[in-house]
Amino acid sequence: VQLQASGGGLVQAGGSLRLSCAASGSILRINDMGWYRQAPGNQRESVAVISSGGITNYADSVKGRFTVSRDNYRNTVLLQMSSLKVEDTAVYYCNAEITTAETLGLMTRGYWGQGTQVTVSS
Repeated sequence: VQLQASGGGLVQAGGSLRLSCAASGSILRINDMGWYRQAPGNQRESVAVISSGGITNYADSVKGRFTVSRDNYRNTVLLQMSSLKVEDTAVYYCNAEITTAETLGLMTRGYWGQGTQVTVSS
């Protein structure tokens, strides 16, 4: 199983970016999908998570500015970021809880994408 993230870049404060992450491989089921970020010197933090049924949860710092969505047929999760602030600058990682069929049975675990840099300039 692999998660491939894309869409990061450099944008001015107040601008918008959209991140995309696609899961591929021998996937039976994907539960929660989401986005995390890590700024230099900080711990990785949750930004937005969406359940398989579409229930969303956002960090307080991004509520009203970011929107997470998913396409269950394409195994993708999107993060639409608007009204970006300098403090949103970080490496953004996608994460998914995925069930696969292993030799000894079903296994559910979290997978991470490779990270994509988002830089917001003032």
